[in-house]
Amino acid sequence: MSVIVSPSILSADFSRLEKEIRDVELGGAEWLHLDVMDGVFVPNLTFGPIIVAAIDKLTGLFLDVHLMIIQPRRFIEQFVEAGGDLITFHIEAENDVTETIKLVKDSGAKVGISLNPPTPVDKVVPYLEFIDLVLVMSVNPGFAGQRFLPDVLKKVEFLRNYREWHKLSYLIEIDGGINLETGKLAVAAGVDVLVSASFIFGSKDRRAAIQGLKSLR
Repeated sequence: MSVIVSPSILSADFSRLEKEIRDVELGGAEWLHLDVMDGVFVPNLTFGPIIVAAIDKLTGLFLDVHLMIIQPRRFIEQFVEAGGDLITFHIEAENDVTETIKLVKDSGAKVGISLNPPTPVDKVVPYLEFIDLVLVMSVNPGFAGQRFLPDVLKKVEFLRNYREWHKLSYLIEIDGGINLETGKLAVAAGVDVLVSASFIFGSKDRRAAIQGLKSLR
């Protein structure tokens, strides 16, 4: 199975967002990554459920909603109602991880947990049998265009091996500094889903960029 590519609209031109989304649809993307930032958990501010709902009206792509906000449990139902198919929250931002997983599932969406680069992978282990995806951040979250941190690939390798050993089915996603070179390293380590912002939306040929990532082995 080819890798799933989830273009992050963090680097899209919001003045023509419908065309930008259409471009990546035509380019072969299956998912669309929506980075929700609150200016508190990360030093940037993006958008909330209203924009997610507007995007949901523009596309049939799987909406991969990444909550980079404090106390995400407060807003999960709103993001699911807005059209989020997968809600990923940061383990560093939530005290009651088990309850947050349950809330996402009860709301009807798939659930993911994200880890920042300094966070040990052990933190997510107690929850792996209950979730659909683990998002490994390969930059410190907040802004597009940062340099890939290769040390996080050790987390990916652990997650891949743990999944095999325990016969689990969660996907492994990576986000931050992903291009053809770093994407190849990530896929070799065990990544299933590549999030890419600048590499895709900064490319003159979005289809070539997406297909290049999808073809990585």
